[in-house]
Amino acid sequence: MNESAVTSITIVGGGSSGWMSALYLNQLYNHQKPTVKITVIESKDIGIIGVGEATVHSIRLFFAAMGLDEAELLKETNATLKTGIMFNNWMKPVDGKMHQYFHPFEHVQLGPGLDLASRWLLSGREQIERFDQGASLSSYLIQKGHCPKMENARPYEGAVPYGYHLDATLMSRYLRNKAVEAGVIHIEGTVSEVVTDGENIDKIITEHGEHCADIYIDSTGFKGLLINQLKEDNWTSFEEALPCNKAVAMQIAYNNEQVPNPYTTATALTNGWAWQIDLVNRRGTGYVYDGNRLTKEQAEAELIAHNGQNAKILKTVHLDMKVGCRPEFWIGNCIAIGLSGGFIEPLESTGLHIINIGARLLATHLSSKEVAQDVRDSYNRLMNGAYQDLKQFIVLHYCLTDRDDTEFWQQAQKSVEHCPELKRNLAVWQHKVCEYFDLAGGYSTTFTDENYRFILYGMQHYPKLNMNICHQQSDMVFEKLARKGVHTVNQTLSHKDFLQSLHDMSLAEIAKMWAEQ
Repeated sequence: MNESAVTSITIVGGGSSGWMSALYLNQLYNHQKPTVKITVIESKDIGIIGVGEATVHSIRLFFAAMGLDEAELLKETNATLKTGIMFNNWMKPVDGKMHQYFHPFEHVQLGPGLDLASRWLLSGREQIERFDQGASLSSYLIQKGHCPKMENARPYEGAVPYGYHLDATLMSRYLRNKAVEAGVIHIEGTVSEVVTDGENIDKIITEHGEHCADIYIDSTGFKGLLINQLKEDNWTSFEEALPCNKAVAMQIAYNNEQVPNPYTTATALTNGWAWQIDLVNRRGTGYVYDGNRLTKEQAEAELIAHNGQNAKILKTVHLDMKVGCRPEFWIGNCIAIGLSGGFIEPLESTGLHIINIGARLLATHLSSKEVAQDVRDSYNRLMNGAYQDLKQFIVLHYCLTDRDDTEFWQQAQKSVEHCPELKRNLAVWQHKVCEYFDLAGGYSTTFTDENYRFILYGMQHYPKLNMNICHQQSDMVFEKLARKGVHTVNQTLSHKDFLQSLHDMSLAEIAKMWAEQ
């Protein structure tokens, strides 16, 4: 037996972070036979934040790799499918019409020669359609209320990539059950003391006694209950670039048999933005805002006005958000994953994605209980890079606005000053399309040049291209995509039909069933 091998890992805190990490590490170390004792300690007194309840599309790969049954996952978490995000009101209205664009998950490549974005720009199609309407199949689906699933689609597959809208609390319970079934030890208790030895945790103490392990994972949320015991001044704030540090979240009842949208909505308000996330049994909504400009009462009132005074509110929660990340996620034998390590506002639904990155990188870096500092430095560098890349991508949504109706939006236009690389690229992208090589060398594992283009051109940041093209050939390319869009709609299920067939009952029956619980 290798005495340097890791034999025990204790995760403090459940929620998405704790149970996703437990599942992943258990699958890694114990898929053939038990070699590492994995324990999750969580307190029943500490609730799950679950700010957004939406995901990016790559989370499907995590769930699939964990061997989870997709249909069961959807039913157990009241989930719906998500083809992307609809952005409303992020720029000034034009001719009295609200600004709107859609950010899908897909990457579409059609036709020879020029890339699709250049063709779209050089053809002057911005005069007749949004970029997403001319360059993605997902726009055809959402226009008809369809989801990516075909009648006989295999699990985790669809006509276009998709993510989920799910109940964060139910998902954590589901993951917990699956982890415990797979052999993870679950202890319900509250940590009363963290005993340290230099930059290592020696043991943690709960009402059940002392708990020792080779490695500790801090999944205690913004508290950072473990990692904060090891080092002070271990935080890099992003609030200068991303000042939204508060949120008010609401659960709203559906009226009659409302059909959940197969996409997230992000609507810009006076001092931030509001999300709409449709689950199968209710709607989740919330306002992410700058707490230095609005009080909790003002934010709640604005969100109520946005949703309509007649909306039936089931629950309201106010949240404080710590925007930024730790320079050191890994100190000694402790690793912070999830909110304890960092937080980016949920505009692009990256919460579960960043947990996935943290767990996957830990798996490749954790090759011994005595981990070299060079290896910890590597983990910290990669995690910081991931957060910095996400920060830049979120700033992109703000800095391109032309809104100046409040000081918040006036300041948002200047947020690019806190992202020098993005500022340089935006200057270049005035004269050429955004392409892979512009972003190569970064740390992003989800948002590529394709994603950047949907935001850039959705926010009307068009480059000035002076190139000759064959308009007849370009017309053929876009006609081909239109035919493919119609075909995709014909081959897929409506979102309503998919959800009802999944649950074998109507949406109204589902909502009623949950209302009675």
